[in-house]
Amino acid sequence: MPKRILTGNVISTKNDKTVVVNVDLRFRHPLYKKFVKQSKKYKAHDETNQYKVGDIVEIQENRPISKTKTWVVKGLVGRAKDTTVTTAAEAAE
Repeated sequence: MPKRILTGNVISTKNDKTVVVNVDLRFRHPLYKKFVKQSKKYKAHDETNQYKVGDIVEIQENRPISKTKTWVVKGLVGRAKDTTVTTAAEAAE
């Protein structure tokens, strides 16, 4: 049986060697035939702590690593844009 691969955004890196990935799914409702958006959070293993909040990554299903972690980060799809905010006082200096 092949392992599932999902793509999502990293929303948290607070835990050591763990990232939380938000995966958005879009599917057609079987009865109403309307497209429905659904999102789910997965905890994925990041051995080197190299991914940052906002990065787009691929995660792959794996054997259980801990109680809640059964996914591994497979690779980077896109980088996070620079989200630093500067105030007017900082920009004037």
